[in-house]
Amino acid sequence: MSDSGWDIFDIEQLKSQVPQGDVSYKEFLRVPAMQCGIYRLAKGSKDMQTPHDEDELYYVIEGKAQLRVGEEVTEVGPGSVMYIQATEAHSFFEIQEDMTLLVFFATNSH
Repeated sequence: MSDSGWDIFDIEQLKSQVPQGDVSYKEFLRVPAMQCGIYRLAKGSKDMQTPHDEDELYYVIEGKAQLRVGEEVTEVGPGSVMYIQATEAHSFFEIQEDMTLLVFFATNSH
């Protein structure tokens, strides 16, 4: 982030910085109130996430998959925005197309 207290990010540039692999994550912003990154899941890969200690928001840039949160399952794709409460078990599965997601973590500041 710039020293001026704000920044602009180019999504194509951020996507190009994500390491290659079936499941990859690249953080691009960390400030006291939040962390943000790009999450990539290749078609057919396994999302091995465990519950996080922070609330989380996902935005699907591209790709399709099923999302399981607790016992509920739903299909997600481009334009889907998903909120996951802290400590809630969740994962993407049946990844039908390579997925790229923006991820926003709310930092616990209590």
